[in-house]
Amino acid sequence: MAQIPNLDNAPLNLAALREQSQKDLLGILKNIRGKKCLVIDPKLAGTLSLIVQTSLLKEYGAELRILSPEPLQTECPKIIYLVRSQLSFMKFIASQIKNDEPKGLQREYFLYFVPRRTVACEKILEEEKVHQKLTFGEYPLYLVPLDDDVLSLELDHSLQECLIEGDTSSIWHVAQAIHKLEFAFGVIPNVRAKGVASTKAAELLNNMQLEDPVNMDDMGIPEINTVILLDREVDMVTPMCSQLTYEGLLDEMLQINNGSVEVDASIIGTQQDGKKVKVPLNSSDKLYKEIRDLNFEVVVQVLRQKATSIQQDYAEVKSTNTQSVSELKDFVRRLHSLPEIARHVHLAQHLQSFTGKPSFHARLDIEQTILEVQNFEICFEYIEEMIHKQEAIENVLRLLVLLSLTNAGLPKKNFDYLRREILHSYGFEHMHLLYNLEKAGLLKRQESRSNWIGITRALQLIVDVNDTANPTDISYIFSGYAPLSIRLVQHAVRSGWRSIEELLKLLPGPHLDLKRGGLTINSSPEVHPGLGAQQSIDRVGHRSLVLVVFIGGVTFAEIAALRFLSAQEGMGYDFLIATTKVVNGNTILRPIIANSKEGMM
Repeated sequence: MAQIPNLDNAPLNLAALREQSQKDLLGILKNIRGKKCLVIDPKLAGTLSLIVQTSLLKEYGAELRILSPEPLQTECPKIIYLVRSQLSFMKFIASQIKNDEPKGLQREYFLYFVPRRTVACEKILEEEKVHQKLTFGEYPLYLVPLDDDVLSLELDHSLQECLIEGDTSSIWHVAQAIHKLEFAFGVIPNVRAKGVASTKAAELLNNMQLEDPVNMDDMGIPEINTVILLDREVDMVTPMCSQLTYEGLLDEMLQINNGSVEVDASIIGTQQDGKKVKVPLNSSDKLYKEIRDLNFEVVVQVLRQKATSIQQDYAEVKSTNTQSVSELKDFVRRLHSLPEIARHVHLAQHLQSFTGKPSFHARLDIEQTILEVQNFEICFEYIEEMIHKQEAIENVLRLLVLLSLTNAGLPKKNFDYLRREILHSYGFEHMHLLYNLEKAGLLKRQESRSNWIGITRALQLIVDVNDTANPTDISYIFSGYAPLSIRLVQHAVRSGWRSIEELLKLLPGPHLDLKRGGLTINSSPEVHPGLGAQQSIDRVGHRSLVLVVFIGGVTFAEIAALRFLSAQEGMGYDFLIATTKVVNGNTILRPIIANSKEGMM
């Protein structure tokens, strides 16, 4: 099964977008004639696998290598570096070029920045005295389709950069990515944004339209009716919660990267001891598309029913000779789905080895207690015990951040005590980590009363879920908690920000609501209403399309919630999701932990 996702059912022509990215890349290879070695940074290699088959790159005469600090091993006279604008990569490139010099190798070096070149990177190359040896270019890869309704900029550290390092370059990338979409699908008439980064991105988008306008006379009706931009910082509670959908759990336990998980062969029932196997996870797999957004408890039941049904059919075929040819054909067709069923049975069984443990359910109970702001002492003691047991630090921090966010910080006595205990248990090298968490607003001393209870009541975030098999609300995603971010989206499409304006002021960052038309931008504070019924049929023969952009990352649970909303009767809108990265609590915290360790060295 191909790892490149099938985009036939996408609400926009995303295949054309992907084809353009493929064409741009092959154009680079075509323009550099002769034998060449394409050196790709490790993370970008995975991203490119969603756009182009490796075999196609080889057809264009390219030998493939992954960038590393080691000397480059190739006979090719032309070296093409294709890397993201990351300072460490410049050091690797400089090292490889310098390593070639004493060998007297006559090579041409090309460096293509993804998505654009930066002054900081070029400065390092100048300092390393290799700048003159390179020919520079750009590969403007912004949005990569992960599936037929999800686009990603694959910016791993945008949240950390914005909240801790003060680097806002990812906001420009988001605005540029949306503007590129507008050149293909028309100027988006309605822009709603919440959060510092999102409002900045909306303003940049308007400036880009003024400086490099999309010719709307040629475009007809815009294919995207509204863009809603949301900062991850507006809702940091949701990613700290344990995801309970099948796809969310796979990401929590195995980490989905570039639309696939890498697991030991034994997990999926292959007899290849010690070998790793990549399992693609996208809507090309029909069974996966059916079950990925279900609560995991329901997934186990669905898989059991499908396996039992095929077993019964097999027993029936075996025991009787009276089947017609069409009945046999139908049975054979159903047998074709057997590898898919087997694959997901194996993955689900592996997940159950985690979800079946009492400790997993104990953690879920504590999360729910924290979300409901009940019994602070029990939650505090639970986290204290985790620290004393030296459980994985990201697991401790997820609960600690959740407790801090829902209580507007921790009382000084508790805050100081837990900081001290973390340093004693995990080492004083984590001092910088605690400082960075404080700087990002994820962990702090309590200085005012929490407004979390008011927010949960006003937006109905805590809901009793009795039936996860037939859900009527997005709260099934977390078995009783509706993601704050998605409740904001619900309000934005129903009635605009006006209906919850006072509530929005309780959440981090400013908000804006713009109506764009022609080349003039109406940015008055007057908030226009949500998408009316007449707007839900803007695109001929299609429901109105809303682009929801998450700056700082989105979880698979939130993606599932938006798909659930879109499928509801009377919704009238399709959602296309764009994000800087698909994240979970661990993947948000790990780079902060790693970066903090480097900061102490």
